[in-house]
Order: sequence, then structure tokens, then C-alpha cells
Amino acid sequence: MTYRIPFNKPSLTGNELNYVADAVVRGHSAGDGLYTRRCHEFLEKALGVPRVFLTTSCTDALEMAAFLLNVGPGDEVIVPSFTFVSTANAFAIRGARPVFADIRPDTLNLDENQLASLITGRTRAIVPVHYAGVGCEMRSILELAAAHGVAVVEDNAHGLFAKHEGRFLGTFGCLATQSFHETKNVTCGEGGALVVNDPALVDRAEIVREKGTNRSRYFRGEVDKYAWVDLGSSFLPSDILAGFLLAQLEAAEEIQAQRCRIWQRYHESLAEWAGRHDVRTPFIPASSEQACHMYYLILPSLDARQRLIAFLKSQGILAAFHYVPLHLSDMGMRFGGRPGQCPVTESVSERLVRLPFYNSLGESEQFEVVETIQRFDDWPQ
Repeated sequence: MTYRIPFNKPSLTGNELNYVADAVVRGHSAGDGLYTRRCHEFLEKALGVPRVFLTTSCTDALEMAAFLLNVGPGDEVIVPSFTFVSTANAFAIRGARPVFADIRPDTLNLDENQLASLITGRTRAIVPVHYAGVGCEMRSILELAAAHGVAVVEDNAHGLFAKHEGRFLGTFGCLATQSFHETKNVTCGEGGALVVNDPALVDRAEIVREKGTNRSRYFRGEVDKYAWVDLGSSFLPSDILAGFLLAQLEAAEEIQAQRCRIWQRYHESLAEWAGRHDVRTPFIPASSEQACHMYYLILPSLDARQRLIAFLKSQGILAAFHYVPLHLSDMGMRFGGRPGQCPVTESVSERLVRLPFYNSLGESEQFEVVETIQRFDDWPQ
């Protein structure tokens, strides 16, 4: 079904097609060409980090992180239950057991106050997810992780260029991951990146990403031939995708400014309606400079959420719920998940709805979404 106002619509910023065409004409459309290197340089300079490696997805970046930390059978990795499956899957496929943590009721981020009770002698990593591009309480998480010798890997799929306490998200943990999926602020359709904040992991990250070979050293002239030296996989995206991504990165400030205007219009326009109907709107702590990645509402009940989504669909507007709790999924229960384990996650998951949100969402379209929501009062129960 086609909607007049979709949930998401990928948007061009200007140079995407020019860079894609140039990548093809240059005759190097495989990974690690000119545009890949330019994306690496852009992100490293912008974030102030030792190294960034583009990957084919944020999922691949998480899998690279699991490789680099030598996660394996018998290990445990703490993840929020309210997240995309990749956050857990990347470590589970290496043989680790995901340990599901509940979320805070305000930011919907990993509840740092639960971590101490979840850490055991087998805990290998904690994976905070910066939900909606709002930063987790990283100071508490890092202090606890350091006290137990546990690595921190930030899943920053939602939060590129957002900050917490004045510092970019994705620069706190030893490793962090980014997403450039078409639903994200900056996109290349499908893509991701691994941010390596620990210099000691840089050399091995390069090898793991290149199928376990020292091929990059060969191309730099540091060895006279390359060989299989470690485990790894093929995580490199095409340079065609990198060309598309570079154009988006170059327009990141403009993209962020536009998305923040969209977010603020929703927030201001729906405040009175939400207050009258016991509907929660996003909470942004003073310590956070958010990414304006999404705008969500938390309805009073599952029934109200489902009726609102159905009403919007009937008016040609597509809204969406979000994650099904991982601990209640078929795989999650195989890892010990059980009903009642993460009560905030279970409650929020049933009641949250995300509104249409994309870079080219026009003001008139957005106010149509708002006006339709405000008419929801009169829709048959």
C-alpha cells in the first residue's frame, strides 16, 4: 500500500549521484577506494577518534566488535532488551549468551542502575544503545565496566553527531558502531561503521575487516605479499555506496538542522494534546544534545496505540511501533528470557508509536500528521 505520508523517505542532499558516477568511472567500485577513504577521514576528523572503518551495515560493525573482543562460548554480554536484534545477535553467533537488561522509563536507554546486579565473572562486554540518539548515562556505565574489567561497545545506530555531556556519542566505549541504513539521519541505503576508540585495537580491526588478511598493509607497501593471518570476514562496502555516503556526510550539518526543526515542531504542536490524553512525549536530559533521529509517542495502552496507528493509516499516513522485547522473543527465551524480566521494556514496547520522520518531510505534511493525531479523539473506539 502506498501512503500519502510515508513513515520514511530517503532524501538526496546534492552530490550523491555525482559521486556514485565518479566512483564507477574511476574503475574502483569495490571497497576501500577513494570515497571509502574520504568517508573514513571525514568521520575520524569530525569525531576526533583514532580510526573509523566503513562496513556493510551496523550489524557487521557489531560483529566486528565481537571478533575484536574475542567473544566466545561461555561469555556473557549485557544488552538492553529494548533494541534491534543485531545488538544481541552479533555476540550470540560467536557463542556468547546475551543477558537482557531493562531500560530507564524516561530516556528508554539501558538502565545503568541494573548493571551491577547483572555482571558476573563471565561478563565480557556491556552494549549500551543510545535510543533515538539520546545518550546513555555513560559515566556510570564506564566506571562500573572498568571496575569489573568489562569492555563497553556503544551501539550508536541512532546517534551520529549527538553528544552526551559535551562529548560525541560513539566516542566513550573502546568500540562503537554506526548505521547508515536508509531510515537513519545520514544514509547510503545500507551501510555502517565501526569506530575504534582504543588504538590497541586498530591494527587487528583492519585485518578482521579484510577477511583476516594483512591486505591493507600490502597495498601500503609494508609487506611484499599478503596472507591469512587471523580470523575475519568481508565487511567492506562498495566504494559506490561510500560515494553516496560522503555526499550525505558533507551535508550533515544541514541534515541535522532540518531534522531538529521537524522534531521541535512535533514536540511543540503535540504538547497540549499529549497532556490532555496522558500521552508521553520524548524526554531529553539537560546533559544530552540529541540527534533528532525520531519522534515517538507513548500511548496509555496497547489498544490506544493500535487504534492510533490504524486511524493514521486510514488517513494515508504511516506510523510504526518499534522493538518487540528481545527477552520475550523465541530466541531470547532460549537464552533465559522470561515474562516480567524487563517490565519497563514490556510496557513501553506495547505503547510506543513512531511518527513519520525523514529529512524532506515538509512543514505542511507534518502539520497534516499533527492535525490528524489531534482528530484521533473523535475516532470510533
